[in-house]
Amino acid sequence: MARSRLEPVVGPRVWLGPEMAVRPADWTHILSTAQIAELDGAVAAVVARGLDILAIKAADFPLPRLDGVLRQIRTALHDGPGFALLKGVPVERYNRREAAIAYFGIGAYIGQAVSQNAKGHALGHVRDLGFDAERPLARGYQSASKLQFHTDPADVVGLLSLTTAKSGGLSSIVSSAAVFNAILETRPDLAAVLTQPVYRDRRDEIPAGCKPWYRMPVFNFYRGSLLTSYVRSTARKAQRFAEVPRLTEAQNQGFDLIDELASSPKFRVDFAFQPGDIQFLNNHYIMHSRTSYEDHAEPEKRRHLLRLWLACADGPPLPAPYAEFQGKTDTGRPDGYLMAGIRLSAPLEAHDGGPGDSAQRQAIPAAQ
Repeated sequence: MARSRLEPVVGPRVWLGPEMAVRPADWTHILSTAQIAELDGAVAAVVARGLDILAIKAADFPLPRLDGVLRQIRTALHDGPGFALLKGVPVERYNRREAAIAYFGIGAYIGQAVSQNAKGHALGHVRDLGFDAERPLARGYQSASKLQFHTDPADVVGLLSLTTAKSGGLSSIVSSAAVFNAILETRPDLAAVLTQPVYRDRRDEIPAGCKPWYRMPVFNFYRGSLLTSYVRSTARKAQRFAEVPRLTEAQNQGFDLIDELASSPKFRVDFAFQPGDIQFLNNHYIMHSRTSYEDHAEPEKRRHLLRLWLACADGPPLPAPYAEFQGKTDTGRPDGYLMAGIRLSAPLEAHDGGPGDSAQRQAIPAAQ
């Protein structure tokens, strides 16, 4: 919702990369030996019960020693800088199902897992599947390409690192409010343009009764908060529809300025994932990106992250454009890409292409 007079955002959500980089203790939590043992016990209990991964709730996954840390993380996500890093999940000795159980169990303390694609996958795999990110229906996380700064369509995104790339794959994040403030200071005309709706491609993940595109401003002011939703590629890909208005010069200039500022060392903070790291980001307040990477030749060594999109009951109130984009969970939060007639699932292998996935593939050199 555009405001007649735009003003700078203030508060803990406004930060610059260098100031965060020198204070890692403020946003990093390292599991203790006792907390790891507690996590092991909770995983073993779920395995012994034969509980389905999707059925895991916080009550099924007691973590009394870790509960306080997860409360701190939840507070940081919603009322602090909008991100946190949890280190030390022992993925090197967990099998894939055990790692997924540990991740879902921890995630249950943050929010409710929702669908990440039209197939209803609540457990995502960020891995190079040979998809060409430039094609209309492709999803960038299924390639090794550089990802521009963007947000995901959920309250919180979590990434658990299982294995890392041979080189590259650096994760970067930026305060969306800091970027907005800089645009407002230097180009207030573009700040105003970016509070107006942008037509975006649903990439054929279309809820019943909806058009193949939706409208969403980049910067949404609502009930005292700035909520950011930015995926430049979907705005570009929506131009394939004749009924969608053409992107204006001002819109493209606004996107260019977002990309320039977010990529600047002044604004961003970088992460080099290690196995066992979980990065949590609030999509309303943080934009994130990834550098391109070169993978290992051995399949078992290739870069692999598990992803959760979480709907949080304590998330911020959302304006009308969010309802146009997505449906809602039973708590009133966005439900990701859940389509009519599709049931949630938690696949343990990385085979989750979207609609028309085979058409989006590109050749992967044999050396990969």
